[in-house]
Amino acid sequence: MKILFETQPGSTHPLGATLLPGGVNFSLFSQNATGVDLLLFANHDDPQAFQVIRLDPVANRSFHFWHVLVQGLAAGAFYAFRVSGPFDPASGLRFNSNKVLIDPYARGNTNNLWKRAEACTSDDNVATSMRSVVIDPASYNWEGDQPLGRPMEETIIYELHTRGFTQSPSSATTYRGKFAAVAEKIPYLRALGVTAVELLPVFDFDETDVHIVNGQRLPDYWGYSTLGFFAPQSAYCVSPESGGHLREFRDMVKELHKAGIEVILDVVFNHTDEGNQLGPTFSFRGIDNRTYYFLVPGNLATYLDFSGCGNTFNCNHPIAGKLIVECLRYWVREAHVDGFRFDEGSILTRDETGGPNPHSPVVWAIELEDDLADTKLIAEAWDAGGLYQVGGFPGDRWAEWNGRFRDDIRRFVRGDPGLVGAVASRLSGSSDLYQAQGRLPINSINFITCHDGFTLNDLVSYNEKHNEGNGEANRDGIDNNLSWNCGEEGPAGDPLVEALRRRQLRNFAAILLLSRGVPMFVAGDEARRTQQGNNNAWCQDNPVSWFDWTLADTNADLVRFWQRMIAFRREHVALWRGRFFAPGEVAWHGTQLNSPGWSDPQAHALAMTLTGTRGEADLHVMLNMYWQSLDFQLPPDRLWVKSVDTAAAPPHDIEDPGQEAAVTGPTCKVQGRSVVVLICRTSREQ
Repeated sequence: MKILFETQPGSTHPLGATLLPGGVNFSLFSQNATGVDLLLFANHDDPQAFQVIRLDPVANRSFHFWHVLVQGLAAGAFYAFRVSGPFDPASGLRFNSNKVLIDPYARGNTNNLWKRAEACTSDDNVATSMRSVVIDPASYNWEGDQPLGRPMEETIIYELHTRGFTQSPSSATTYRGKFAAVAEKIPYLRALGVTAVELLPVFDFDETDVHIVNGQRLPDYWGYSTLGFFAPQSAYCVSPESGGHLREFRDMVKELHKAGIEVILDVVFNHTDEGNQLGPTFSFRGIDNRTYYFLVPGNLATYLDFSGCGNTFNCNHPIAGKLIVECLRYWVREAHVDGFRFDEGSILTRDETGGPNPHSPVVWAIELEDDLADTKLIAEAWDAGGLYQVGGFPGDRWAEWNGRFRDDIRRFVRGDPGLVGAVASRLSGSSDLYQAQGRLPINSINFITCHDGFTLNDLVSYNEKHNEGNGEANRDGIDNNLSWNCGEEGPAGDPLVEALRRRQLRNFAAILLLSRGVPMFVAGDEARRTQQGNNNAWCQDNPVSWFDWTLADTNADLVRFWQRMIAFRREHVALWRGRFFAPGEVAWHGTQLNSPGWSDPQAHALAMTLTGTRGEADLHVMLNMYWQSLDFQLPPDRLWVKSVDTAAAPPHDIEDPGQEAAVTGPTCKVQGRSVVVLICRTSREQ
């Protein structure tokens, strides 16, 4: 029989389960609860608690904090809560002591018994609930590791899904789909040249939330509905039942850091997986619904939904904001994370009435937090409620996913005319969006594709989305993809179409990596990963979303192009310097020197000359998105050699250093729909 533990009143702080020399201190915030029970489980899959500790409202409550010290309890213990109080939805209160709740501050959770449907009823669900686990953050050998602190301007981001990156058998990893498998692919990442991986959500989420389409189970694959903000996703761990969550995540981070690769987490603080009033109760709703969520004024039984996912986290409530800041601090201190990308980040700027606040307490608290001073902060500067803040997200050092860059470059490369002015701004670090505010090119995260939408291959292979496999009759996903299939929808049988697509892929890669700002691309784009036209693969935990590693061999020439373009960018500081162009540093042209055609509604061509400083070579970049070849005038009195030509057959699409051929004459012919980059070589250098 399990020996019962004795208790002491404990301490209000820190919140969550804290391992102490004499036991474990538990602290839970609930302003409106009338009672709290702490449940202790001998094993992660025990259907019943072996001990229930009822917290005394006098001895174990200080203001709105419920706390207890369990003497002798150790790391690896499993626990949960029951919280009592009024069930009065009209007043925004949804307490139900039948519901077993995980700790919002839990460092790990297990879900072996979890049945989501039973968390949606009013009945007791202890036998089918999740368990939180006590984790000792001190018991780990970091071997001297620390967050890398790479300057933002030197960063090249590779967005990947932890499972999808290695789940395919073609990955040839030992622990497919796990944190450990990402570490196994470090040699590939290093060879590619990226400096940071941006992981789609790795905070605990519910993969059992599925819908059935033609007999196939479609789960929440992306993970944008959080269960626990401090807990690594159990399914990405090899041994979550033993509380290995944090250790396994740390192992991955440490190995990536040894290779000089930073770790950025895609975090979802805008909503939780409890959804609307019909969703499950497993944490915040049952702990203090009125504190943690936006409720409809005058109808507190329902939820304001700025996230598009059923509820909105009340980010600027002092307690919710405290959780967010402490969560970020935890991941930096204890897991050595280098940065965060905030999903639907504009929700963090909404005050408690739902309106935008330029002095959002939580946004500025994150910006000014000492422990986050060297941490990369990236906002998706819009939300599902219509707030769009690209170029105007509050805070000074926050970078933004630059949707304007994505849209302008997509349109330009597919052949839309009259965009050269916009393209020049994007190449310049989007100075039109950031310079007047005193911000910098590093505030712009430049991207063509991300997890949400077409892959790069599909962007040049499909005019329309093909989301039938999602079971929503192709209604989901955006319709305006700014894509062009190069003349044939889907896989191409025409070799000319196939050749044009490969050229367009190189065009996108070249323009992305020639632009000031911080480039980001999606895992597999370099190898032509396809989702078969699905532009909303959130539920496709199958080969549609997985990285097929045979593509890296099949399309080795494209992988090489990305590798060499990344190396080219890193070699030429003029491309990534963390400030806007100074006078005389750049000259803009069309096919004629100094005539860029800003006001020409039919312009398809743009060129720029970058003047090297401190001994750097000058660069001359020519972009021809017209369908026929054009002759571009070259700046005179310089010896130019051709480094990049996206129309040339590999390996001449990008030459190895020292293998570039000289360009003779006053002009350079640039083939239709192609990019050419020249390097200045003086006679002395030759």
